[in-house]
Amino acid sequence: MYDLVLKQARVIDPQAGLDKVCDIAFKGGSVAIIQDTIPASEALESHDLTGCLVVPGLIDLHTHVYWGGAAIGIEPDTYAKASGLSTLIDAGTAGPGNFTGFLKHVIEPAETRILAFLNISFPGIFAFSREIMVGECGDLRLLNPAACLNIASLYPDDIIGIKVRVGMTASDGQGSAPLDLALEVADELGLPVMCHLDNPPPSRLEVVSRLRKGDILTHCFRPFPNAPARMRDGAVREEIIAARERGVIFDIGHGKGSFGFVTAEAMIGAGFLPECISSDVHVLSIDGTAQSQLNTLSKFLALGVSLNDVIAASTSGPAAAIGRPELGSLVPGSPGDATVLHLDEGSFEFADVEGLVRTGNTRLTGDARVLGGRWHSA
Repeated sequence: MYDLVLKQARVIDPQAGLDKVCDIAFKGGSVAIIQDTIPASEALESHDLTGCLVVPGLIDLHTHVYWGGAAIGIEPDTYAKASGLSTLIDAGTAGPGNFTGFLKHVIEPAETRILAFLNISFPGIFAFSREIMVGECGDLRLLNPAACLNIASLYPDDIIGIKVRVGMTASDGQGSAPLDLALEVADELGLPVMCHLDNPPPSRLEVVSRLRKGDILTHCFRPFPNAPARMRDGAVREEIIAARERGVIFDIGHGKGSFGFVTAEAMIGAGFLPECISSDVHVLSIDGTAQSQLNTLSKFLALGVSLNDVIAASTSGPAAAIGRPELGSLVPGSPGDATVLHLDEGSFEFADVEGLVRTGNTRLTGDARVLGGRWHSA
């Protein structure tokens, strides 16, 4: 007897190469079987999902969910439920000085799985709000590699990489020094770095040339300056092409100021798709143009990216990026997480961080999620 059966949805699992209408069953917290039909009588609970999409549990690779502990943070479960997310990756909200509080008061009590990049800066992102904006990497006295290494070593099940924010806003003219410290810690741990880049300094070239195979450049489709493509002709910068060739991972990280349609159209037109699409949702972007993971994914549908590629960039792509490939698939035996979506048809307007608008004829909306093999309504 199965615990749960989802019937007659279009099941899309890019990692497994699956895209067809079928049934999927869960048992003991894992995916049990996928086949053309499974009798409802063989399950304790079943749902007819004709007309819906079922995909691996969606992952948002770039969020800020240290709610109550950092001004930037939002409440994780409310956000995850609205977007049908099974896994939230916190992008360095906490540092060595406050990660334990984040773990005990937010990560462990949450219904949604939360994994984290640890900020190289001791206090994490401590002053990010409408009232005060101070980059945590602007004072090198706050960057202690030994302290970062110690905390990351204590919590290997929860910390999946090191986060660093560089740029005029985040590091106040310190150039690539914070990135170099983060890379040293990550190298000792055998983990990736997720690097934020805003306005120069440092330059795109300085940052991207330092990143290693498996490191993540977030805000990868940001507007000028430090954009990955030339605005005058749309050509992808040589250092960006070289970074992809050596295995650097590109993540959208939409946020309040880090996603532009002009850049995205140039990159997509050149055949340069991101491995990961993420929202960079936080206290400012959730009410801005980013809004949510599903809204961010829908923008890529409006830009002509295929549904399967969009789903992959929020499932198998981020799962691989954090070294947890089992989270990005529905193959039998994998964790019993799934997202139920609708693909709405109509005319929908989407805005980027510069106020430019594009219109699409489809958008993704959330209906329900399955966590650990159990049904959770939206």
